[in-house]
Amino acid sequence: MRLKAALRLGRISNLPTVWTNALAGIVLAGGLSALPVWRLSTVLALAVVAVSLAYVGGMFLNDAFDARIDAERRPERPIPSGEVARRDVFLFGFAMLGVSIALFGAAGLVGGTGPWPAYAGITLAAAIVLYDLWHKGNPLSPLLMGLCRVLVYVAAALCVTTEPPFVLWAGAGLLLSHLIGLTYVAKQETLGRVANLWPLLFLAAPIAFGYPMVALAPAATFFLLALLAAVLIALAFLLRRRQGDIPRAVMTLIAAISLLDAMLIAGIGNVTLAAVAAGGFLLTLALQRFVAGT
Repeated sequence: MRLKAALRLGRISNLPTVWTNALAGIVLAGGLSALPVWRLSTVLALAVVAVSLAYVGGMFLNDAFDARIDAERRPERPIPSGEVARRDVFLFGFAMLGVSIALFGAAGLVGGTGPWPAYAGITLAAAIVLYDLWHKGNPLSPLLMGLCRVLVYVAAALCVTTEPPFVLWAGAGLLLSHLIGLTYVAKQETLGRVANLWPLLFLAAPIAFGYPMVALAPAATFFLLALLAAVLIALAFLLRRRQGDIPRAVMTLIAAISLLDAMLIAGIGNVTLAAVAAGGFLLTLALQRFVAGT
């Protein structure tokens, strides 16, 4: 498999957003105070690689399962264009999910939480496969996609604690809402238009409900405003509706996931790591110039 085809199949430009998801999951779960620095660093590294493989593997499988539809609607994709064999994409996709589960298991051993991260990794892999199998024509597919990202939070959190705190679940709920709105927009990419705008209200929830969560942390307001700006820019693309505007909106909303992570991290008082997470937004936008983050 050629590197260019692999990069396109895996939508690697979006990887910084899953890295910041893993960081947010660990920070919100109290990982900074739960483990010594060397163990925490090892757990974070294992979690980041695990979620990266889960994401890329899931994207591979998405193209593999959608190959026949893409042959009609998106013939430029790597499988229908003949750049790579569908069988190979299936093989690599499932292999990456398997390695991801193993790495979550290793993170549990280092973090002292036992098999719980591996269980979460298995659940994440199952949710990814279910989404890839059943997202076409499924009205619940935005919820399924959102649950995949929520499980990244949960899996990362379980690497440092077996009892994730309320703030982790609250943050996961905001992330779920953002992903529902984002996935609804993404489902319209091949149509060139957005049929209904009401599901986009889900994009407003992380801002509306996120404000009370971060109101006591003034620095978090900056990241909340950055998230609001990114969402408004994406909505402006949708309302303008020129050619290519929907993909632009999708890529902006994907990158904005890191701003949501940054807002939540800042909300519990860690501005330095919030700035690191916000950097994921800029890095995602930069990478999307080379590999489309559709």
